[in-house]
Amino acid sequence: MKVLNNYLDKSAVTLSLLCVVHCLALPLITVLVPSIIANALNQELFHLMMVVCVLPVSIYALTMGCRNHNKFSIGVYGALGLITLVSAFVFGESHLGEMGEKGLTTLGAIIIAFAHIKNYQLCNKTNNCAC
Repeated sequence: MKVLNNYLDKSAVTLSLLCVVHCLALPLITVLVPSIIANALNQELFHLMMVVCVLPVSIYALTMGCRNHNKFSIGVYGALGLITLVSAFVFGESHLGEMGEKGLTTLGAIIIAFAHIKNYQLCNKTNNCAC
């Protein structure tokens, strides 16, 4: 079970970093190659796919980790990051503006990545951790 939880934590960190790269690099790519962006990338679809992937992986990995190492503050950080990420998706550019949406998404992804990194470290330090 420890291998699965470590894999899920690493996957969640990777997904969070992919989200940050997408939010920060996409404007630059849009300027450099606008025809690719117009035809190939759908912003809302990408955000939906990221939220759908991140939610179950994060919830499962953080729940299992917190249950075993009893550091529920990690779960609070994870929940805060997930709420931030979902809020950015739900309210989107129409309510927050482009910079607000990107900022909130980036903040949520960083908080989620932090929670998973801490969860991973605690699981590896705890001798009796079965996660």
